[in-house]
Amino acid sequence: MADSTDVVVIGGGYAGVMAANRLTQRGDVTVTLINPRPVFVPRLRLHQLVGGSHDAVVDYRDVLADGVRLVIDSATRIDAAERGVTLATGGTVGYDYLIYAAGSGSADPGVPGAAEFAHPIATLEKAQRLRSILDAAPATATVTVVGGGPTGIETAAELAEQGRRVTLVCGGVLGPHLHPRARRTASKRLAKLGLTVLDGPGTKVTAVTRDAVHLADGRELPSEVTIWTAGFGVPDLAMCSGLNTDAAGRLLTDETLTSVDDERIIAAGDSAAPSDLPFRMSAYTAGCLGAHAADTVLSRIAGGRPAPINLSFPAMCISLGRHAAVFQLAHKDDTARRLYATGRPGAKLKELSCAFSVKHLVEEARKPGSHTWPKDDKHRPQLLRARRGKAAAAAERAA
Repeated sequence: MADSTDVVVIGGGYAGVMAANRLTQRGDVTVTLINPRPVFVPRLRLHQLVGGSHDAVVDYRDVLADGVRLVIDSATRIDAAERGVTLATGGTVGYDYLIYAAGSGSADPGVPGAAEFAHPIATLEKAQRLRSILDAAPATATVTVVGGGPTGIETAAELAEQGRRVTLVCGGVLGPHLHPRARRTASKRLAKLGLTVLDGPGTKVTAVTRDAVHLADGRELPSEVTIWTAGFGVPDLAMCSGLNTDAAGRLLTDETLTSVDDERIIAAGDSAAPSDLPFRMSAYTAGCLGAHAADTVLSRIAGGRPAPINLSFPAMCISLGRHAAVFQLAHKDDTARRLYATGRPGAKLKELSCAFSVKHLVEEARKPGSHTWPKDDKHRPQLLRARRGKAAAAAERAA
């Protein structure tokens, strides 16, 4: 029997770091974290990087447990049969168990001109590049932010607060996860910042040129800097390695986060699709899934039976510049409640959320196994049962 169990974690974001730290609670487990850059990126801060109020980097020495080996490289292939990960610089890292926490980034917008003329901010490097472009642009330059989700709202508000001429094009509803009351409050705050919000079905972007954004309703918006925050994409590593994925490329798993192909491979974070029903992307979700993925591995090492993921969503928050935010309380199933905090209290809660997303990693590094999260034994099991019932009914009709 081997003296230790080798666990490799692909991806050093919220999910990967949480998983790696949690695995160190066993002294007979060797943990290797593979990540393409030498710093941890708190992605909740990328809009602040674009606005110039935060550098959005943290030294891994501050968040990673001492027992974790950090390999600065990119994984290019997973060989499930041989239990090895091929690195971009050459060589292979072997494993007994693999945690796939490859994260997410920008997707191909699929809109003419967007890939060429619009600037995404989903990664550190792209956000840094956009910061340089904004620094070089005149203060009076027209800026268009595409995407009415949290990243779009936060980026647009950050720039408008600095006096930039910003238009936020939602392509649908502003802040779709917000309660209507909170959405109205957010709209008023954005208007107070001088930001123009275009929402509704006619605001879908149909084309982007060097100096304009074209909408479905025929409007043409002058835009000297266009920022694209709509949609997301995951690395194609799982797909290219012959593993089963969902339509977006996320690794398909069961409810314990174990790959449907191989019980030695467990997924966490944005790149995981448990039961082909992935959770909403967030730092909170990533940290919880990372911890659960580690628990699944540790359970298997101990000869136990891994538990299904159990997760509820107490709140979500969206900053509206440096001095206001919407802190939206939620039901356990991630639907918005009528209750929310806004203004400066909301901003303080938002800042606490950003700080705690990193603090949880630090605490797990110091005391592995300590991270806990709110549970929900009702809604997801009901949803899964309903899906199975529909599938069975469809199969019966087909027969």
